[in-house]
Amino acid sequence: MNSRQHTAGGAARRQAMAEHVMRQGSASVTDLAEAFGVSVMTVHRDLDELERQGMVRKFRGGATAQASNVFESNIVYRRTAHQEEKEAIARHVARLIEPGSSIMLDDSTTALAVARHLGEVTPLTVVTNFLEAIKLLAAAPGIRLMALGGEYHPTHDSFLGVACVDAIEAMSTDMVVVSTSAVSDRYAFHQEQEIVLVKRAMLRSASRRVLAIDHSKLARVALHKVAPLDDFDTIVVDSRAPAEAVQRLRDKHRNVEIAEL
Repeated sequence: MNSRQHTAGGAARRQAMAEHVMRQGSASVTDLAEAFGVSVMTVHRDLDELERQGMVRKFRGGATAQASNVFESNIVYRRTAHQEEKEAIARHVARLIEPGSSIMLDDSTTALAVARHLGEVTPLTVVTNFLEAIKLLAAAPGIRLMALGGEYHPTHDSFLGVACVDAIEAMSTDMVVVSTSAVSDRYAFHQEQEIVLVKRAMLRSASRRVLAIDHSKLARVALHKVAPLDDFDTIVVDSRAPAEAVQRLRDKHRNVEIAEL
C-alpha cells in the first residue's frame, strides 16, 4: 500500500470510528481497537486527530461524543440526540410565531427543528447563521431568508466570529429563538466563547427572546454564562423535564411553557 492509500484508509477508519462513538455516545479504547482491528496505539492516534477536529472528546481509556462543561458536542452527534423532545419543542415554539414577523434562529439543533415548522406560519423573514437551516429554508415558499456571514466552523456547521456579530447588530427582529448547552436556576450557559458572543448579540437584536431547551440541559452549568434567565421572555422545555426542575425554573422565571410530546 502506498502512502496515499494508507492516508486515505486512515481517514476512512477515523470517520467510521467517529460515527461509532457518536452512535454509541461513548466507547473505550479497547472496544474500538477490537471493532476496527487495529492496535490500541493506533486508536489513541486516531482519537487524538478526531479530538483535534472537534469530533469527539478523549477521556482516560476512551472517547465520548457527549458534551461536558467545557466541550460542546459535534453537530453530527447533536442532530441525533433528543430528537423527539426537540420536535415537540419546535411545534410549541412555532405556535408562538406570528405570520408576517421576523425571526432569528441560532445554530442549535433545536432551532433547526423550529425551522422545519416555519412553513406553517408564513409569510416570515428568517435570519440565521446555521448553514443547514439556510439550506432547508432557501427554497421554502413564503420565507424571506437572510443569511448571517462570518467564519465557517464545520464543528457547528455555522458562521461565527466578528463578521457574524456585526451582521446581527445591524438588525432588529421581532423574535429570536436560541438554545444553550446548560441551564441552571438563574443562567443559560455554553462551553465556547465564540458561540456565546453570537448568542448574546442575537438576544440584544430581538424584541422577544425565546429560550428553547430539552430536559437534558436542565440543572447543569458550562464554562461561559450566555445570559441570565431573566433576559428571556419565554422558556420552552419538553414535558420529560422533571417536575422539580421545572418548578425551580418557575420560581425564578414566571413564563416557563411545557411542550407536550
